[in-house]
Amino acid sequence: MTKEQKYKLVEELTEVFKEYPNFYIADAGGLTVEKVNKLRRLCHEKEVKLQMVKNTLIRKALEKVDGDFSEVYEILKQPSSIFFTTAENPSVPAKIIQEFRKSEEKPVLKAAVIDTAVFVGDEQLKALSNMKSKNELIGDIVGLLQSPAKNVISALQSGGGKLAGILKTLSERAES
Repeated sequence: MTKEQKYKLVEELTEVFKEYPNFYIADAGGLTVEKVNKLRRLCHEKEVKLQMVKNTLIRKALEKVDGDFSEVYEILKQPSSIFFTTAENPSVPAKIIQEFRKSEEKPVLKAAVIDTAVFVGDEQLKALSNMKSKNELIGDIVGLLQSPAKNVISALQSGGGKLAGILKTLSERAES
């Protein structure tokens, strides 16, 4: 690869990092071409972009992006694959890695960056796969906000019937 090609690749990779705030870096070294193609198909089905890039080029691209990626620089050893995902589905790459590792030993998670949070190490994979999407979190918040209002309305409606019954009973007693 020529110097110009590397420069162009770093520029393209920088743009991808800016476009996708969430990415995972994994060690997929040692996988056969057939297994890598299987992993690529799985990523494509789940709308995750998978790219194999040299560590030095990853570092140079990250240095051009706003943010502190010093923890990520430390893990840039051995062959690396980058899984890019949208902000709406930050846990999808973790689920892909878990699913793929049911039959293979790799890829092994090196690090993940979700917005500005950095998760280092393969032991983070389970927590990352359980992370809720943006839409799921919004739904949970809306549900929590609606719950007290529904309880108040329900109490007022049921209490209103009881209050009317008590008033009716008291008025009947007064008449007799």
